[in-house]
Amino acid sequence: MRRQLAPALILIAAVTSAAATPVVSPRQLDTVRIEELTGAKGKLDEKEGVFKVSMPRGDLDVKVAGVRMTPPMGLTSWASFKRVGQHTVAMGDMVLLEDQVNPVMTTALDNGLEVTALHNHFLWDTPKVMFMHIGGMGSEETLAEAVGKVFTKIKDTGGGKGETPHAEIDPAKSSLDPAKIEAVLHLKGDLNNGVYKVVVGRTARMHGGVMGNTMGVNTWAAFAGPDSQAVVDGDFAVLETELQPVLKALRGAGINIVAIHQHMIGEVPRVMFLHYWGTGSVDALASGLRTALDRTGSR
Repeated sequence: MRRQLAPALILIAAVTSAAATPVVSPRQLDTVRIEELTGAKGKLDEKEGVFKVSMPRGDLDVKVAGVRMTPPMGLTSWASFKRVGQHTVAMGDMVLLEDQVNPVMTTALDNGLEVTALHNHFLWDTPKVMFMHIGGMGSEETLAEAVGKVFTKIKDTGGGKGETPHAEIDPAKSSLDPAKIEAVLHLKGDLNNGVYKVVVGRTARMHGGVMGNTMGVNTWAAFAGPDSQAVVDGDFAVLETELQPVLKALRGAGINIVAIHQHMIGEVPRVMFLHYWGTGSVDALASGLRTALDRTGSR
């Protein structure tokens, strides 16, 4: 009889103990501190427990197909904060002109934020506007401070004070030495009409089959110009876990990111694609790409 009662007594004791333990509510967001650190005013959504700060790009004079765009029509940078357990999650979208994209991206990455997408929201816009999505998880203070630095960088690079690479290169007059690129990348490519292109295939499963290099699941780089001042453009196929390390490697090498998005739906594992553009010596460009490749499963 005692053996039968023992589990019941233990259960009663456990329930009693649990009932006696006070329920601790998640700490509320310090909205005043978030506004102070981000330098932007915000609004609290009590139902969702989210505090959203906004920075309207009223400094921009943008027209889309002849229509003058104002901040409420999609030209507002924002960041939202939400408490999840013992940490805070931040998500946001930055409205940027082309020359602001990479300086702002570097600021985000250097301050612990993730860059999760870079694309356009419009067609026929003048000047061209890009949208950079950011995210992060950690302490409320650290995230808000990082977002504040991003907002500050947007202000500092406005009015044409960003970065625009330029190089006078005609692939038909290329004089680069493919051997130098091969020596750094440890990969062989093909020279065609002055462009030296290297392709590294990857694989993912879709629709019951394996999709690989020729189906477009690949990383590639195309070089043109002289060895001293070349251009490279291309695409990295990366897993979600590889995206941030690759972005940091490319930006650390002074290579510009021009788009981050998906090319497929339903693939396993999920593959993200980032497009890039860089100018400089062949050695420097190839070294930057090699460092980025080393952050992936591509070899």
